[in-house]
Amino acid sequence: MVDPVLELNYKPVLPPKTDYGIGLIGCGGIVQYAALPSYRKHKLRVVAAYDKQRPTAEIVAGEFNIPKVYDSVEELANDPDVDIIEISVPPKFQPPLAKLCIEAGKHLLCQKPLALDLAEAAEIVRLGREKGVKVAVNQQLRWGQGIRAAKDLIRKGWIGQVADASIEVSVNTPWNMWDWLAASPRLEVQFHSIHYIDAMRSLFGDPVWVTSRHARNPLQGTMIGETKTITILDYANDLQALIADNHYNYSDDYFAIFRFIGTDGHITGTLGAMYNYPHGREDTLQWSSQRYYKDKRFEAKLEGKWIPDAFIGPTASLMQAIQEDGVPETDAADNLNTLRIVEAAYISAAENRSVRLDEVQAVPR
Repeated sequence: MVDPVLELNYKPVLPPKTDYGIGLIGCGGIVQYAALPSYRKHKLRVVAAYDKQRPTAEIVAGEFNIPKVYDSVEELANDPDVDIIEISVPPKFQPPLAKLCIEAGKHLLCQKPLALDLAEAAEIVRLGREKGVKVAVNQQLRWGQGIRAAKDLIRKGWIGQVADASIEVSVNTPWNMWDWLAASPRLEVQFHSIHYIDAMRSLFGDPVWVTSRHARNPLQGTMIGETKTITILDYANDLQALIADNHYNYSDDYFAIFRFIGTDGHITGTLGAMYNYPHGREDTLQWSSQRYYKDKRFEAKLEGKWIPDAFIGPTASLMQAIQEDGVPETDAADNLNTLRIVEAAYISAAENRSVRLDEVQAVPR
């Protein structure tokens, strides 16, 4: 029998055509240390860049051999050599830029969250469909090595029916990397746990109930929003998924772990990026299966890191959808359900109750 470790299917697959012209709106940190290194590794064609600080765009263009730097978003959006525009700006600025690019007929890769307002996110989806362009969201943890490998094991039935799922993170997050977050009344769930919510959705679909509790840490100073949260997703089949985050752990006991326990086995691992963000390390993955190999445990050596290697996943999926006139895995319409869970979490925390997901609807303005 083939070694089951070697059979793991977790690496993003590029479509046959990859020479689409990519234009960048925003050339900040996430572009510099995540997106562009991933694109360079896979030989994608980035043809244009714009940043409100032109010197930043020029530096990035020089480092990554991007031939054109524009003085305005409109110039970039109207460049016929640009097929896909990747927007990487703080989320409050994203909706008007997305609408401008959609009107120009460009396919889009937007950052998460798609918008701070659910109705505004739904309007982006509506406009994209109206104009016939693909709009994807950069929820790349779905392609994180540990999560993707776990999905493959679950799909193949290694651990049977999953009854318990958890992602637990307790680290010291360098929030100072994003100074605009300090004034945000919504913080941890909207900008961080949204990754874990979307990862759970990629594994198990949408829950019925959402319960969430939020707190501040005494060490967070002027940061307004919540930085310590617990969110529980309850599913119709009695699966419960726990997401627990603490971002001010100044001890020497960091952890960022995921665990999926099923009727026939278990999967456990670590999210390596969170141990030394943004440099990180490789994810780990172990599992056992009473269904296939009783009394034996497996461990996989996963290749790559969440940052930057998972960032090729949403882009590759978007390119494939363009070629096949299909739907990208992180299609903006699907991502509305991730945002609905985020919204339900804030309602739950504010009103001290569990929230049925169907209470929260994404209706365009």
